[in-house]
Amino acid sequence: MSITNKNNQTPIAVGFVALGCPKNIVDSEKMLALIAQAGFVIDYDIDNADVVVINTCGFIKPAVDEAAEVINQTLAKKRKGKIKKVIIAGCLPERFKEKLLEQFPKIDAVVCLGARDNIANVIENLFSENPAKFYASPADWLNKTQSDTDRLLINPSHWAYLRISEGCDRTCSFCTIPSIKGKFRSKPLNDIALEANQLAKSGVVELSIIAQDSANYGRDLGEKNGLVKVISELEKIDKLKWIRLMYLNPSGITDELIEAIAKSKKVVHYIDMPIQHINDEILKKMHRPDTKRQIAALIDKIRQNIPDVALRTTVIAGFPGETQEQFDELVEFAKWARFDALGCFTFWPEAGTKAAELPGRIPHNIKEDRREQLMLVQQQIAFEKNQAILGQVIECLIDVQPRLDAESRRENHPEGQSVGRFYGQGPHIDSVCFINNCTDLPGSFVKAKIAGFKDYDLLAEKI
Repeated sequence: MSITNKNNQTPIAVGFVALGCPKNIVDSEKMLALIAQAGFVIDYDIDNADVVVINTCGFIKPAVDEAAEVINQTLAKKRKGKIKKVIIAGCLPERFKEKLLEQFPKIDAVVCLGARDNIANVIENLFSENPAKFYASPADWLNKTQSDTDRLLINPSHWAYLRISEGCDRTCSFCTIPSIKGKFRSKPLNDIALEANQLAKSGVVELSIIAQDSANYGRDLGEKNGLVKVISELEKIDKLKWIRLMYLNPSGITDELIEAIAKSKKVVHYIDMPIQHINDEILKKMHRPDTKRQIAALIDKIRQNIPDVALRTTVIAGFPGETQEQFDELVEFAKWARFDALGCFTFWPEAGTKAAELPGRIPHNIKEDRREQLMLVQQQIAFEKNQAILGQVIECLIDVQPRLDAESRRENHPEGQSVGRFYGQGPHIDSVCFINNCTDLPGSFVKAKIAGFKDYDLLAEKI
């Protein structure tokens, strides 16, 4: 049963814009389900929606700027009468609170992270007399995790994110996450299993495990190797084929976890391990607990125990005080480590973080030059790795069926070419496989022989 406008009795249509990281996507999927369950009509064309919800990221300045641009664009449509109400949700409200209403006075409601599950009531209240404009997180939100069951998936229905914890106890000097999301708190294992089983029954065959610090799971509950227990629980789900581990900080990767990954039949040999930098002095300024020696030894240990592992990392270029020599050390380490994927961000001095007060701010053009230099080094490594696996047979998960219409042919999409991924390619962030002579449905697994590559992407032939 749909909820209608009081004036004309037409169903209230809700448009949704999801910004930010995978954790935000989970929140967006939960809100979409709550909106639909409440009887509102979800309109994927936001220009025709009565209400638009924008779920924002507020982690770093580029994300804040992106959110502000989307908000301004949406408010402009509201001024033209295309949209009646605009709601801002997520990390931006949690970080800036009522200040958002001062910056954007035409916003109709601001919903903080802990008030996520009230989104349907917020929408309904917009059409009442004197509706509230600010919905704060409840006081106990920082002491618990929210349930992420019964989501309306945004991504293809055969893979999904599984959030196992919230917040972060690390004190990285550059990071705003603890101030936005609070202390680290693990989701109960029973809740994780319930959500995973529900997703598998709906057709999900790949789960990407996410958190601010996945390897730290269970530490707040007195568990040393809590993530190993999560893996063990998920392996019991027959319909689940791939488990992908994301956001594993180096200091949390134990021998037991490495062994569990190596022995598992469902955890893919893929480790996302953000190192942030490699110079010991910079790591100390970042308040990272790792050292160059420890990180190098860990990489060696991982590769000795999981020879075919795909290693992904992220680093920051241009941290305050970073000398050319320290940056060169990072570049040389990247050449040594030969990560399968590497993302590089330039440092942003976020208000409220200790790093924002550090001396030795690096000019923007130098930061960008360093980022580009490192990414060119990584590009060469990636191309060499692609060249080395030519002729190999890989198992691919199909994400997209071929489009056989005239428009696709005009766009030079060969007939019978699907888009998929092998275990070393994470969804959304990594390269893909283009597979010829393949018309299998999304969610299917196929064998393919690598015949070539185009930039980062692999070109394969179905066997």
